[in-house]
Amino acid sequence: MSHQPASMWRRCLGEVVGTYILVFAGTGAAVVNTVTQGTVSHVGVALTFGLIVMTLVYSLGDTSGAHINPAVSVGFYVARRFPLASVLPYVLSQCVGAILASLTLRILFWESPSLGGTNPAGPWWQSFILEFLLTAILMFVVLTVTTGSQEKGILAGAAIGSLIGVEALFAGPICGASMNPARSLGPALVSGDIANLWIYLIAPTLGAVGGVGTFYAVRGEHAHPADSGKTEAASS
Repeated sequence: MSHQPASMWRRCLGEVVGTYILVFAGTGAAVVNTVTQGTVSHVGVALTFGLIVMTLVYSLGDTSGAHINPAVSVGFYVARRFPLASVLPYVLSQCVGAILASLTLRILFWESPSLGGTNPAGPWWQSFILEFLLTAILMFVVLTVTTGSQEKGILAGAAIGSLIGVEALFAGPICGASMNPARSLGPALVSGDIANLWIYLIAPTLGAVGGVGTFYAVRGEHAHPADSGKTEAASS
């Protein structure tokens, strides 16, 4: 069934709400895991991120595309699926949503120092490379599952959410598996822990661009978005 595309302010509101929910649930799981001495577990935190992204793709895909990630918005622009004029409004909306979520968690869990923020467990370059590769893989998969048949588009949320959960499972203990500048920005600003923030702003953005290049190298110049309507699905 055809429908009129949402206005820009509704799309931006969708990105604010979507990123708020992502950061509230995802980093909230990390915070609860810390304050309850591991009740949620690392596996639980990874699953929370994957499941909430899947839910948001299905909930907001028809409204804003459910980018909920500045790196994904930049990647879609580089892939020629998103207008340049919309990139800054989307990125700002995503950052606002993330900061509001972290402020909410600060109120609820004032005893948590990091608010689920991301920091390298080893040398900075290790986390930089990991974040680059994780986001490149994410962007490649996002473009792949939103290109082609309607059936593939319908399953986009499950594929993207599953990938995010898997990447968080194995890479989270080393780099935090952010793959999302807004997801790292909110906790860093509200907690005041910004020393390593640059890694999580730059590496995922470059990784998304790299993922676009890989997609076109594999699929060719004539790859077209899926027909399902969810042509701009999300990230962590």
